[in-house]
Amino acid sequence: MAKRIVVDPIPRIEGHLRIETVLDDHNTIAEAYSSGTMWRGLELILKGRDPRDAWAFTQRICGVCTTVHAIASVRCVEDALGIKIPDNARIIRNLMNATQQTQDHLIHFYHLHALDWVDVVSALSADPKETSEIAQSISPWPKSSPGYFKDLKARLTTFVESGQLGIFTNGYWGHSAYKLPPAVNLLAVAHYLEALEFQKEIIKIHTIFGGKNPHPNYAVGGVATAIDPNADNVINIEKLSMIKKIIDDTNTFINQVYIPDLLAVAKFYKDWGSIGGGLGNYLAYGDFPETDIHDPGSFLWPRGAILNKDLSHVDEDVDPKDLSQIKEEIAHSWYTYDGKADGGLHPFEGQTNPKYTGPDLPYEYLDTDQKYSWLKTPRWKDNPMEVGPLARVLIAYVKGVDEIVDTVNFVLKDLDVPAAALFSTLGRTAARGIECKQTAGFMKHYYDQLIANVKKGDTKVYDSSMWDPERWPKEAKGFGFTEAPRGSLGHWIHIKDKKIEDYQIVVPSTWNASPRDGKGRSGAYEAALKGTPMADPEKPLEILRTVHSFDPCLACASHVMDMNGNEITTVKIV
Repeated sequence: MAKRIVVDPIPRIEGHLRIETVLDDHNTIAEAYSSGTMWRGLELILKGRDPRDAWAFTQRICGVCTTVHAIASVRCVEDALGIKIPDNARIIRNLMNATQQTQDHLIHFYHLHALDWVDVVSALSADPKETSEIAQSISPWPKSSPGYFKDLKARLTTFVESGQLGIFTNGYWGHSAYKLPPAVNLLAVAHYLEALEFQKEIIKIHTIFGGKNPHPNYAVGGVATAIDPNADNVINIEKLSMIKKIIDDTNTFINQVYIPDLLAVAKFYKDWGSIGGGLGNYLAYGDFPETDIHDPGSFLWPRGAILNKDLSHVDEDVDPKDLSQIKEEIAHSWYTYDGKADGGLHPFEGQTNPKYTGPDLPYEYLDTDQKYSWLKTPRWKDNPMEVGPLARVLIAYVKGVDEIVDTVNFVLKDLDVPAAALFSTLGRTAARGIECKQTAGFMKHYYDQLIANVKKGDTKVYDSSMWDPERWPKEAKGFGFTEAPRGSLGHWIHIKDKKIEDYQIVVPSTWNASPRDGKGRSGAYEAALKGTPMADPEKPLEILRTVHSFDPCLACASHVMDMNGNEITTVKIV
């Protein structure tokens, strides 16, 4: 029998994801299976509710990307009802979105992915003077003295010797696949801890504009905060100055810590530029509108698709409202569809009928010939697609977005790798850093736009013209979207008689972590793992590296049942 490796759960944060792989005789992954092992039913919870409240429910899907579902939700309601928001609302939403992206990418690199490449225990043997010399050679970041790293090493040694590793528990320390020298490991651990402290500063922008984080407040028709430079309890001069300082500090940290660390670590792992490429198909809805949300040509992150790793062409015919383009299949998902749906259903026609048919817990292995996941299987024009930072960066690169072209070419030159290296686990990790540098720049861009409008006397942030349901059509459908940190996020709503008749959500991890479709074709996680050589199958570090490069977050995709598939609770809609 072929050797089967199970990692469950695999995320370092939200959600329940199980990865099963089958190895060949050379300890290379021959087959891989991705299973979302939790279901939540947000679509059913929303049915019958006021569409103006949908953002508050959908935002609770996830506590990590704390704002993206709210943005997609208000956009889909506004699309259905024909609401055009004020320019300041567009700017503030974009600023909050850029803030989310930047913070999320920083957290991903250091706290969710870095330990797949950094050996914490190895740092104990580092020479602080050598670490200081390396730090000062790659960046002007001030925390780089030998004394700083000596103190950190002492703290880390005490921590490890206590036997209580806390956040560093369960690492495969000492694994032969770790390649960083001790001095670089110590540098990375230092910045891991600095980033843990700094990321909470970035997100204060959400508390200023949205009242809190996680889950800042939004509103259909605009944003939920007023602007008056001279008032005390709204967005005033003092708060705008605070936002500017956060943005400036964030750009400094990204440019002087994150990007230098990314390049320094990547140089030791260039072999991963040919591992983990997977599908080679990439999709992005686009985001950050400079004018109207219905004008994709104005998006700073462009809309489009790339097929078969073809960097000569972007297919711009991406229309998520077109019933022929996006379909969700359930050939290997624990759902049923009423009526004929052999080729899947578009979200406007979507159904959420859960039916668990898997094995009773505990089980050793999934029956992957049958249904094996709570995730559905999305397809774009019948193609399995990867979404996320790599997709966005590649599409922007091919379309000639100047900032992306310049940054991508700089990274490729610095690492001395060809463009084909982008199609990999290393490329996926690098793309997130490239994107983070851009979104940190977007924060300043939108702050400047907001200040310019306020200086002109434009402080309008909300349009109440369609707030009264009596003005709504009897029936309407709408689509809302955003480019979440993990990829393209879509919300589709059907409003009837002033209530939500149906609501469907297709999230980034549904695209990437989906099981096979009816033709036996793998999703992005599954495809990326195939062909990966493993140094020690008992310590599947290589599986972590590739899956974590997507930044898995399954709470969104696994929209509660007990182990036997029985309903635990009923939500009454009043």
